[in-house]
Amino acid sequence: MENKDNIGNDTLQDPEKNEFSHVEGIWASVRAFVSELLDIRHDTDREATLEAIKKDISFKGHNAWILIFSIFVASIGLNVSSTAVVIGAMLISPLMGPIVGVGLSVAINDVETLKKSFINLGVMVFLSVLTAYIYFLISPITEETPELIARTYPTILDVLVAIFGGLALIVAKTKKGTIASVIFGVAIATALMPPLCTVGYGLAIGNLAYAGGAIYLFSINAVFIALTTFVVSKLLDFPLVKYVNSKSRKRTAQIASTIAIIVMIPSIILFVNLLQKQFFETSAKEFLTEVVRYTGTQKIKTAQDYNKKEIEVYLIGAAVPEETIQTWKEQLKDIKVLNETTLIVHQGSGANGDMALLSTQVRTGILEDLYVKNQEVIENKDSKISLLENELLKYRQGDFSFKEISDEVKVNYSNISNLSFANTISTNFSKIDTIPTFNITWKQNINSKTKNSEAEKIQKWLTLRLKLDTLAVKSLN
Repeated sequence: MENKDNIGNDTLQDPEKNEFSHVEGIWASVRAFVSELLDIRHDTDREATLEAIKKDISFKGHNAWILIFSIFVASIGLNVSSTAVVIGAMLISPLMGPIVGVGLSVAINDVETLKKSFINLGVMVFLSVLTAYIYFLISPITEETPELIARTYPTILDVLVAIFGGLALIVAKTKKGTIASVIFGVAIATALMPPLCTVGYGLAIGNLAYAGGAIYLFSINAVFIALTTFVVSKLLDFPLVKYVNSKSRKRTAQIASTIAIIVMIPSIILFVNLLQKQFFETSAKEFLTEVVRYTGTQKIKTAQDYNKKEIEVYLIGAAVPEETIQTWKEQLKDIKVLNETTLIVHQGSGANGDMALLSTQVRTGILEDLYVKNQEVIENKDSKISLLENELLKYRQGDFSFKEISDEVKVNYSNISNLSFANTISTNFSKIDTIPTFNITWKQNINSKTKNSEAEKIQKWLTLRLKLDTLAVKSLN
C-alpha cells in the first residue's frame, strides 16, 4: 500500500512534468501538420519534370510564332498603357523554357542542356526585341506611357516578382500530374515580357538609355528566375547527370558550380543594393514628412538621390531660420540609413517667399505639379458646365432641335422666308404661363388667306410634332 500511495503522491507532486508532456505532444502535432502541409518532396515527379523542361527549351515552329504574337499584344498594351492587354499577352507567352532550362542544367551538371538553353535564350530575346522594335517603329503612338517608363530600370519590387514568380513556376513544374500551363506563362511573363517590349521601344525611338535600362531589368529578372530554379532543384534532390568517366563528371560539376557562383554573387549584390536604395527612399520620404516642417512654409518640391546621398527640398512661404535648418540636418544624422546624407534646402528670401528667386527649372516643375493636381478638378468643372449649358439650351428650345424643325419647314412650306422661335411669357394677373411661340415671316405677294391657312396647318403639325399642349404660331407680316 505504501508503494501505491507513494506513486500516487509523486504524480500529484509533479504537475509541471505532466503539463510539459502535454505541451510537447501539442507541439509535435503542430510540427507534423506543418510538415505535411508544406512538404512537396513526396509529390514531386522528377523524371517527368526533367522531360517537360527539356521539351520547352526549344524555340521552333509553334513556340516561335506564339512568342511573336504575344510580344505584339504586350507591345500594344504598353503602348496604350493598358494593364489588361499586357496581362492577356502574358497568358499566351511561352517565355519560360530556356531560362528554367539554364537553372535546372546548372543544378544537375548537364552541360549539353545548358548550351541548348543559352542558345534558345538568345533566340528568344532576339525575336522578342525585333518584334517589339517593328511594332513601335510603325506605331503612330510614340508617347511615353507609365507602363513603359516603369520598365526602364530595375527596382526591388521587380526582383521580388522575379523571385516569387520563379519559385511558383518551378514548384508547379515539379508537381505530379498536370497544372495549367497558364500558371507557368504568367509567372515568367510578368517579369520578362514588358522589359523586352521596352527594349524594342527604346531602339525604335532612338533612346538607348531606355533600351539599356530595360535589357538590364530583363537580365536581372532572368537571373533570379534561373537562380530560384537552381535552388529548388537542389532542395528536391534532382539526380545529377552521369558521365562515362568520373573525370568528365568532375570537370562538368566544376563548370556548373562556377557558373552558379558567377550568377549568384552579382545577383545577391544587386539585390542588397536595391534593398538599400528602397530603404533610403522610404526613410527620406518619412524624414521630409515628419521633420522638415515649419509654420508658414510649404514644401513645393522634394528630391532624393541615393547615389549622391542627397535630399533636396524647395520651400516657399516664411523664411526658415538657419538654426532650424541646422536642427533638421542634425536629426538627419540620427537616422541610421540617412546618417551620411546631405540635406539641401532651397527657399526664397524674405517672408513673402518670392517664387521668382527660384530657378526656372524649379518653377516649371512647380507649375507642372499644380497642373497635374488641378487637371481633374478642371475637367470635372468643364463637364458640369457643358451639362448645364446643354440643359439650358434644351430649356430655351423647348427640348427640341430648332435646326431640324427649320429644315422640315423649309421643305414643306415654300412660302416662308424666315422662321424664329421664342418662349413667350404671359400673364392674366392670376398666373404666369410660358408659351412656345414660332414667328413666321412670309415671302412677298402672299395673300392673307394663304398665310392664315398655312399658319393653321403649321400650328397643328408643330403641336403634334413636338408633343406640346400649348403652342403659338404668329405671322409677322
